[in-house]
Order: sequence, then C-alpha cells, then structure tokens
Amino acid sequence: MATAGDYRLGSSPVTLAALRSAARGLAGIALRTPLVEAPALSSAAGAVVALKCEQSQPIGTFKIRGAYTAVARVARQGNPPGVVTQSSGNHGQAVAFAAARFGLRAVVVMPASTPGVKREGVRRHGGEVVIAGEVRSAEQLARAEAIAREEGLVMIPPFDHPDVIAGQGTCGLEILEQCPGVDTILVPVGGGGLLAGISVAVASLAPRVRLVGVEPEGAAKLSAALAAGRPITLERTGSIADGVLTPTIGRLTFPILRRVVREAVRVSEEEIAAAVRWLYREAGVTAEPSGAVTTAALLADKVRPAGPTVAVVTGGNLDPDLLQQLTA
Repeated sequence: MATAGDYRLGSSPVTLAALRSAARGLAGIALRTPLVEAPALSSAAGAVVALKCEQSQPIGTFKIRGAYTAVARVARQGNPPGVVTQSSGNHGQAVAFAAARFGLRAVVVMPASTPGVKREGVRRHGGEVVIAGEVRSAEQLARAEAIAREEGLVMIPPFDHPDVIAGQGTCGLEILEQCPGVDTILVPVGGGGLLAGISVAVASLAPRVRLVGVEPEGAAKLSAALAAGRPITLERTGSIADGVLTPTIGRLTFPILRRVVREAVRVSEEEIAAAVRWLYREAGVTAEPSGAVTTAALLADKVRPAGPTVAVVTGGNLDPDLLQQLTA
C-alpha cells in the first residue's frame, strides 16, 4: 500500500499537495457536492450507504474538477489561442465550460455515437463540436492532435494528465472529510482519472479504505488491466453507459490506482438500467447510466461492504428519451 501520496508520473507529480492545490483553485467553480444517505440502498447492501452526488455540479458531471484544473494551468502559462480535447461527452462539456471562463476557444472532437444532449452541452458552453471516429478511437485522437497542431491549440486529455487527475482527486478529499469513517468507496471507471485521483487521496489520508472500481460488462478494461498488470486495449466496447466506454485504462492513471485498487466489479446492462430507474424513483436522483454503475453494483449484490459506504454518482447528463425509456 502506498503512503504519503507521493506518486510521480515521469517529472509530473500527482500528490496530496496537488489535490489540495486543485481544491483551492476550484473554489467558487465546482461544488462541494453532498453525500445523500440512501436508506433503501443501505438495507440492500447491509451497510450504511451514501451517494456522492456529482450530478449536482454546474455542468452535471464530476468532469468539471479535472477539466477546469487543467485549463486553468494552461491559461496561467501564457496566452494560448485555445484548447482542444477528445471526449465522448462530459469531459468535452467541462473543457468548454472551463475555457469560456478564461476567454479561450474550445474545440471538442466527439464520436458519432455521442448523445445529442452532450453535444448540445458543449455548444451551450461555447465549445465547437467536431465529429470523428468511435469512442477513444485512433481516428478521434488523430483528429484532435491534428487540430492542435494546425491551429496552435493546447490538448487537454480526458484522463491521462496530472492536472486532470489532481482535479478529479478533489472528489476523494471531500468524501474523506464528509465521511471520516468510510469503509468502502465505489467509483465508476472510464479511463481511470477519477479512480486514480481518489486513490491518491485514500493512500495519503485513509489507506485502510477499500476502493472498488465499477465498470460495465461490455467495457471491462480495468478488470483486464488488473489481471494483466498493465493497461490492455479492448477490441471493442459497448454499453448504455456511454461515459465509460473507453477501451483502455490510462497509461498514467493505471500506475497510480493499481497501488490502492484491488477490485474491479462488472455490472450488466440490465443491472445498470435498474439502477438508473431505482435512483430516479427511490432517491430522486437523475443519473446517467455511467453514473449509476456504482448503485448497480450494490443493488445486484456485486459488492458487500463491511461498513459505511460511498457510491459516487458521476453525472446526470442523459438524453430525455433515454431517461423516459429507462424509468417508464
């Protein structure tokens, strides 16, 4: 188990100090989202469960934490013409939101499968949408890199970046402050930025905490990486949880999270849909499928916590038609 939170990615540190610096920079931008107790979920899990409601953020997702932290660093270092990223939705909205705060242009390269609500979210915050390839595909990345090179824009990766990881880790700082006796934290897993950031907080401040990554059966890249001891790129991914379809864990995020995370839990499409429905009906929480996977793991008895538990709900940006379909 790592101690002191002193992880180094090449020459770029992701430390407890970096998380605390990010938290100061997010004051007045990102909310300190509430922990909402869920008695019915606690009964099902056999332990007190609280939801970390990141869907309450100004743009409906935790991604504001990492994107704003990274864009703010870029803005402080000079006067760039703008930023560019590749995203399946929420990170793109967060980058557009952050760039607008600094008067920067934002270009977001999105796959054709991106839900309309997320494309419009980027545009609503002043970002430009470019459609290319599939989720985290070589084509999508190549298009983003070409735009960065040709137009002089700075790339803001969706998860594999120290500033992004540090920003996402502020969610972990809040959890440990809000629930000092927490035993288990469940985190949805895409590229691993949020899980890596929370891992730094846990390793630094509460190494006894059990940290569990949750992913769809159709995008089980953390399970593959933990089994192989290194990131593995899946041939294909598929799930209604469009925000966590990344085919591989990040090259930077994996060395951080693997020191703390020992478990990856997989949930089915039916279990994810049931969790979206349960959160909407029983907890009054509108969660997109990606944000509901942690609740799915508890409802389906995939995780049996031994003490107070926090399930991170990462976002609530889902198409109204899908919401109606899943909650009907």
